[in-house]
Amino acid sequence: MTEQRFDDPHHLAAAKVVVGVDGSDGSWTAVRWAARFAAEHGRELEILHGMELVGTGWVLSDYEVVIPSVVDAIREQGRDVVTRAERVARSVAPDLRVSARATPDTGKHLLIEHSAEAYAVVIGATGDAGTLTHLGSTLLAVTAHAKGTVIVVRSDPDSDGSVRTSGPVVVGVDGSPVSDTAIAVAFTEAAERGVGLVAVHVWTDFDSGRFAGHVNLAETELDKVERAILAERIAGWQEKFPDVHITRKVEISAPAPHLLAWSKVAQLVVVGSRGRGGFAGMLLGSTANTLVQHACCPVMVVHPAR
Repeated sequence: MTEQRFDDPHHLAAAKVVVGVDGSDGSWTAVRWAARFAAEHGRELEILHGMELVGTGWVLSDYEVVIPSVVDAIREQGRDVVTRAERVARSVAPDLRVSARATPDTGKHLLIEHSAEAYAVVIGATGDAGTLTHLGSTLLAVTAHAKGTVIVVRSDPDSDGSVRTSGPVVVGVDGSPVSDTAIAVAFTEAAERGVGLVAVHVWTDFDSGRFAGHVNLAETELDKVERAILAERIAGWQEKFPDVHITRKVEISAPAPHLLAWSKVAQLVVVGSRGRGGFAGMLLGSTANTLVQHACCPVMVVHPAR
């Protein structure tokens, strides 16, 4: 993604692309996408499956003598899931370095823990019911609490379930420090994919509209200021990536709907995790929260450096 920093564990040579699997259709899609992503970035892929035995062992502790086969069956299923996931990854990228394991931990704790040193954490979602499926139930927790980049792989709802591989990279720009990091990542991804970059800057988080369709002089002047701010934010990166064609879009309000609309033609949307608080949704930020659940393409959520 961005250039290596020696104080950043996410960009060390040993940092892996980590993908979570649970055996759902969404997780197989995530494995395929993660395998291609890891191969393109020269990274090892690590496949992780949480068997949820930490909680299950507690519930079954009084009965393990009677029904040990239940725990054995869960472990066997876990081994089958990671074995299949490894086969899927190698079918996409035969020369890819792949490791796979199942652990007794829960999926969300497993992925959050490994996010501290991962190049990126990849997790799958299916349709608009991402938070209702088993793997999807961990989606918001992982995306909110991970300590690096998280990519939620979402398929195009108008397709046969495939993930779009054409179209531009789109980045949401709000002027925050984490937004600057998202810009750097988005330029790098666009350059590596050989596609254009669309930078979408929205004045405010509020869905205030355009005052019944009227634009006054003050608003026109503010539009000029906001366009100048966007130009300043991306200027240095344009110099570094001169081959990336940049399209600038400035909107008045409601970033989530604008970015959702762009996700219908983009191959990747990049946003910062601009949350404020201890709850999952507040940590994630409303725009990122909406995108990871409803976008029509993969969404890369960039967390601030800690």
